[in-house]
Amino acid sequence: MRWLTLFTLLLIAGFTRAQSHLLFVGTYTNTGNLGDNPNLDSTGSKGIYVYRFDATTGKATRLSHTRDVCNPSYLAIAPGGKRLYSCTESRMKEKGSLSVFDIDAKTGRLSLIGKVSSLGDNPAYVAVNTAGNQVTVANYTGGSYTLYPIGPDGMPGKPQTHTQHFGKGFNPARQEAPHVHSAVYGPDSRYLYVQDLGLDQIAVVSPSTGEEVSQIKTPPGSGPRHLSFHPNGKFAYLIEEMGGYVDVYRYEPSTGGLDSLQRIAAHPDTTKGPFRSSDIHVSPDGRFLYAGNRAETTIAIFSIEPSTGLLRPLGYVPTMGVEPRNFTLDPSGKWLLVANQESDTIVIFHVDTQTGMPQPSGRIVKVPKPTCLKME
Repeated sequence: MRWLTLFTLLLIAGFTRAQSHLLFVGTYTNTGNLGDNPNLDSTGSKGIYVYRFDATTGKATRLSHTRDVCNPSYLAIAPGGKRLYSCTESRMKEKGSLSVFDIDAKTGRLSLIGKVSSLGDNPAYVAVNTAGNQVTVANYTGGSYTLYPIGPDGMPGKPQTHTQHFGKGFNPARQEAPHVHSAVYGPDSRYLYVQDLGLDQIAVVSPSTGEEVSQIKTPPGSGPRHLSFHPNGKFAYLIEEMGGYVDVYRYEPSTGGLDSLQRIAAHPDTTKGPFRSSDIHVSPDGRFLYAGNRAETTIAIFSIEPSTGLLRPLGYVPTMGVEPRNFTLDPSGKWLLVANQESDTIVIFHVDTQTGMPQPSGRIVKVPKPTCLKME
């Protein structure tokens, strides 16, 4: 009987852990030019905030936050959940950096290990490969990206490669130069996909050599921003920041190529623009796709046809805030959390996993200028 009781307690403990996740929130600590005055336009943010997210109730409880971390606008959790990588969007020329933190899974505290230069201006994206031995950072203003090997201590080593893009795009106001907005590892990290908003281009990169093996052009003035792969590894979905469309691709594992299948609006037909779409994610079960729209302050919901990967619009849900820059789904797919940057809120939605439609849960987390949500 004692063994049965112990077994039951262990099962309960395991279930509790499975329903509890760490939520990491990147923010803007400053929104002005930091060159002459580091306190200019200070938002009151401390940097990175850590919450305990309860997937049974949708409640997020604050555990900790960093201090004196400048504009950690995008985050990446290393495989295994022991380390967190953050890019520093410093808003100063040649001052972009990549910081590394140890994660205390019990307390949620972050301990800074160190930081390195991103070799470019205003990095806006960071990603770690599935093996946990390489990290890449995308320098938005600098129009470049850098690949680093990761050492045993979690620190990026000497840059493996640094690639600078050149040229300009269709829109002179927004595409006067290259703007690398994200760098996303594909299935099994076989290839890296670099979205350049300024050039209307996706570069397909070999992570082992850093070589761009091919380029995929997107429609002129579309402004490719973020890319999300389907859990089955067969399809990829691109959000166009300026075009306001979602592009559907078939992934070719032998070459890393992306074959165009569909281009569908992330907004109703009556919406005039200009568009400022933001983030994109596939549900964990692969049945639905979600796309963020900052100008319309909505999340667009699509169903995914299993065999073809094609999308069908289901509806649009208001984000209950201004400037929904980023969002995430919990591992169960039952909760969708939206970072409304200009409302200083994270709004938590409950998702009907049968229909894919989010509904407000009534839970709102206040945090200054949230820009990135990552859950472990």
